[in-house]
Amino acid sequence: MSSVQVAVVTGSNKGIGLAIVRSLCKQFPGDVYLTSRDPGRGQAAVAQLQQEGLRPLFHQLDIDDLQSIRALRDFLKEKYGGINVLVNNAGIAFKVHDTTPFAVQAEVTLKTNFFGTRNVCTELLPLMKPYGRVVNVSSMVSCSALRGCSQELQQKFRSDTITEDELVQLMAKFVEDTKRSVHDKEGWPNTAYGVSKIGVTVLSRIQARLLNEQRKGDHILLNACCPGWVRTDMAGPKATKSPDEGAETPVYLALLPSSADAPHGQFVSDKTVKPW
Repeated sequence: MSSVQVAVVTGSNKGIGLAIVRSLCKQFPGDVYLTSRDPGRGQAAVAQLQQEGLRPLFHQLDIDDLQSIRALRDFLKEKYGGINVLVNNAGIAFKVHDTTPFAVQAEVTLKTNFFGTRNVCTELLPLMKPYGRVVNVSSMVSCSALRGCSQELQQKFRSDTITEDELVQLMAKFVEDTKRSVHDKEGWPNTAYGVSKIGVTVLSRIQARLLNEQRKGDHILLNACCPGWVRTDMAGPKATKSPDEGAETPVYLALLPSSADAPHGQFVSDKTVKPW
C-alpha cells in the first residue's frame, strides 16, 4: 500500500473539474486523480495536462453508477488505504431554452447532482484520512433557489438538525411534485438545477455535523462552495470567470492547512464564508 497522499476530483475531464485537477497537480503533494464517465475523454484530458508538464492519473468514475463508485472506492482503499482530498465536482445542467419537460429535467438533474453526489459521499467519506479535506461544488444558484422556496421549505433547509434521510425525502418529493405539476403549489422554485444544489449545500452541512459527532479528533474539514459564473460548456461563453479562476475557491478549500479548524460545514464563495 502506498504512503503517498491522494486527491480525487469527480467530473474532471473538462471545465471547472479539469481546472481543479490542473491546480492540484501544481500544489498538492501527492497523486491527483482526474476522473470521468468516459475513459476516452478522461485519457484525452490527462494527455492535455501532460502536455503542460503535469502528471495527473486517471480512473473511470460515473457518479450515476453505484458499481463505478464502488470500483473507485475499492481501488483507493487498496492502493492508498484511504483518501486525503475529495472534490465532488461532477454535475449537469439543462440549458435555459431546453424544451425537455420540467419533470424530466428535475428527475435527471437531481439523479446526478444530488443523489449521485450523495452516493459518492456514502462510499468515499468513510475512507477520508485524518486531516482530510472534502469539497462539494455547489452553486450560488442554491442561494437564490432557497430564497424562492416557501418559508416552510426554507426553514427545513436551514435547520441545524435536519437529517440526511429527511433531506433525501425532500429531494424525492420535489421530483414527485414536478411529475404531478404541483411543485409551485408545494412551495418549490422553478429551477431543477437550483433545487439540486440546495441539496448539495444542505448535504454538506449535515455531513460536517456528522463528522463533528463521529470523527471529531480526525480534523477533517468538509465544505460546500460556489466556483462563480465560469466559462464552461455548462454556463456558456458569456460567464465572467475563466475555469482556472473558477477553480480557486474549491482548491483553496481542498488545500486548507492541517492546522486549520475552519471553515467546516460552510457555504464558501470567493474564499469567503457566505450565510445560508
